[in-house]
Amino acid sequence: MDSAAAAVSAPGRSPARSMKSKATPRAAALLGPRADPYWLAAVLFVLFTAVSVCRHRRMLTMSWDLGIFEQAIRAYAHLQAPVADLKGPGTHILGDHFSPVTALIAPFYRVFPGPVTLLVAQAALFALSAVPVTRLAAGLLGRARGLAVGIAYGLSWGVQRAVDFDFHEIAFAMPLLAFSLEAVVRRRWRAAVWWAVPLVLVKEDLGVTAAAIGVLILMRLRGTKRDPRATALAVGLVAFGLAALAVTLGLIIPSFNTGGSYDYWNKVNGTGPTATIPFDTAVRTLLWVLLPTTGLLALRSPLLIVALPTLGWRFVSHEEHYWGTDWHYSAVLMPVVFLTLVDALATARRSRRRWLRRYAHQLPAAVLAAALALSASLPLYGLTEPDTYRISEGVKATERLLARIPDGAVVEADVGPISRLVSRCRVLWIGDTRGVVPDYVAQHVTDGKPLQELAAEAQRRHPGSRFGVLGGEGGYVVLKRIA
Repeated sequence: MDSAAAAVSAPGRSPARSMKSKATPRAAALLGPRADPYWLAAVLFVLFTAVSVCRHRRMLTMSWDLGIFEQAIRAYAHLQAPVADLKGPGTHILGDHFSPVTALIAPFYRVFPGPVTLLVAQAALFALSAVPVTRLAAGLLGRARGLAVGIAYGLSWGVQRAVDFDFHEIAFAMPLLAFSLEAVVRRRWRAAVWWAVPLVLVKEDLGVTAAAIGVLILMRLRGTKRDPRATALAVGLVAFGLAALAVTLGLIIPSFNTGGSYDYWNKVNGTGPTATIPFDTAVRTLLWVLLPTTGLLALRSPLLIVALPTLGWRFVSHEEHYWGTDWHYSAVLMPVVFLTLVDALATARRSRRRWLRRYAHQLPAAVLAAALALSASLPLYGLTEPDTYRISEGVKATERLLARIPDGAVVEADVGPISRLVSRCRVLWIGDTRGVVPDYVAQHVTDGKPLQELAAEAQRRHPGSRFGVLGGEGGYVVLKRIA
């Protein structure tokens, strides 16, 4: 009797049943509750990548920031100083903001040069930050409510605004904050500290946020059995965060800055159209941060103090762009408020107040509903529209025009052409070349100006040089220096 026949004839043994019993644990691991955070992160990664890449393909870049970061990362990839000529010829990026963490993208950029690499990296970091949020929520609230909170976080307006706004270094802060605060709630003090430490390499102001996490740990340690080691770690994190802030602002950035100072002091000490944030604007921003994301329940958790440094510098500044809910400035608040929500929900469910227990019971579904409703006016909704995936003939014509600029050329450009040129040319910001005469000028045609008038304007910006029209397509013009 062969082995197959023996398996069939043997009582109680079935090949199909045996195979099923072996496959079940693997399937359970892939589809079970523990896998939920990772499946959600994978889906968010696809969605975020689609939003960013589709915007790039349609030439809908919103600012020069993507080009600035690409110039710095391109330099890192070639083991050069991170110079961002868009901020001014020869400008060292570490003299503007202290974000050396972006060098981690350099190896990937060396293999896949271009702005899409930055956009995909940002999508991955944002998606990764959903893992600790969802994992903690599921662990404390149950699988269904945990998924509701995790999805609401991924769809939150702060995250979507940041995904839509090209690339920024704060993408690295998102998972660091999320993993650190998850560890705080779980009372894993060492992990909380080590996840918080690298925040000082993301951006100069995040040293205060790292210190705030240290203060939070000290608050959590109060009223518990004394743990000298945890207390020392927390005190060390507070001191480290504040020291990093002082050294960065007082020494590192000025040493790389051509003016020997920190340029953004004037955002606080300078004057603007409105010297201080209007009260109604501050209230509106705070409500956006806390109401649709946490139903105001976050006010019951001490984790919320980690949001205070970011809100503080934004509200103290006289720069109006920092005050509202546009752009990417609220992204780092999202992991904080959602993990604060989870912490507050876990506490409220044990409350003696019946109304509070019922409110906490229903809030995850309400927060998810709010995120879904708001998404109708946020970037992810665009993925449901066919035009999102279409590249217009105007964009194709513009790309063909920009392709006529040779590699290695010096180009003066405004926002639109930057992301098509930085990976292969030296690109300067239009009107800020500081004596460097470009080989080409690429810009958007505004107010229906005749192309010859644009050439004349370029000649006025660069006395002694002459520019001719290389071509005009899709609302853009390229000028070439002919003398």
